[in-house]
Amino acid sequence: MTDWYEAVAAGAELGEGPTWDAESENLWWVDILASHVHRLHPATGTNETLVLNQHVGAIAPRATGGSVLNLRDGVGLLDPAGEFSWLHFEPVPGRRGNDAAVAPDGALWAGTMRYDEAAGGGTLSRIAADGAVTLVLDDVTVSNGIGWSPDGSRMYYVDSPTRRIDVFTFVDGQARDRRSWVEIEQGAGWPDGLTVDSAGAVWVALWDGAAVRRYTPDGRLDQEVPLPVSRPTSCAFGGSGLTDLYVTSARTGLTRPQVEAGSLLVVPDVGRGLPQTCFAG
Repeated sequence: MTDWYEAVAAGAELGEGPTWDAESENLWWVDILASHVHRLHPATGTNETLVLNQHVGAIAPRATGGSVLNLRDGVGLLDPAGEFSWLHFEPVPGRRGNDAAVAPDGALWAGTMRYDEAAGGGTLSRIAADGAVTLVLDDVTVSNGIGWSPDGSRMYYVDSPTRRIDVFTFVDGQARDRRSWVEIEQGAGWPDGLTVDSAGAVWVALWDGAAVRRYTPDGRLDQEVPLPVSRPTSCAFGGSGLTDLYVTSARTGLTRPQVEAGSLLVVPDVGRGLPQTCFAG
């Protein structure tokens, strides 16, 4: 069994979106329902918290410094001094931003979902550095994990209720030819956030599955890491060598208490990740 340890005993309602910032050597992550952005300094063990005025689904570093945020009402920017501005403002009653990731070309791919998880109520969009928005999918229920193969030719994507990880051919910043790549079997949980390692394998967190799994580029399951939380939400490689897998988790909706639920967990020396592309805006 692979060892894990608790990096931050946060008790997050809905921890999500771990992202490694190589320049500052920090791990960014969010608590969606608490409107919290967290920044962990692994070298010191310090976890700083920024409280926002609305729910936040994901965060990623910017090439110019600061960060980009997928929020309830759209996509926002924080500059290095912490000043906020909207890049794309599109409030829709009953809907919020969820998972998001930066593509190899520096564009943000941002998902949305309805609070009531109504079928087809969410979207997936590409947001360019200048704020131009391209709607990619408009019939999504719970838009979740997004990631790219090491050569940038494939984009992986999760709409959780489908129980699938889908793959697109990725060419010139566009995702084409969507097809099913991996299906999570009944009883194993629901696919949530994901990350791609340097070998091109996909690691996916299994909501209600108490585990993260690794699938090889040909879609074969070759590793499962059991966790002490039934609702892991997402994962990302971090640390100086990108060898530690950080896993966020949630305690929302649990009927039985779990000590580590809502914590940020780490599975050390489990693989090697890919460098995080910064948002170009």
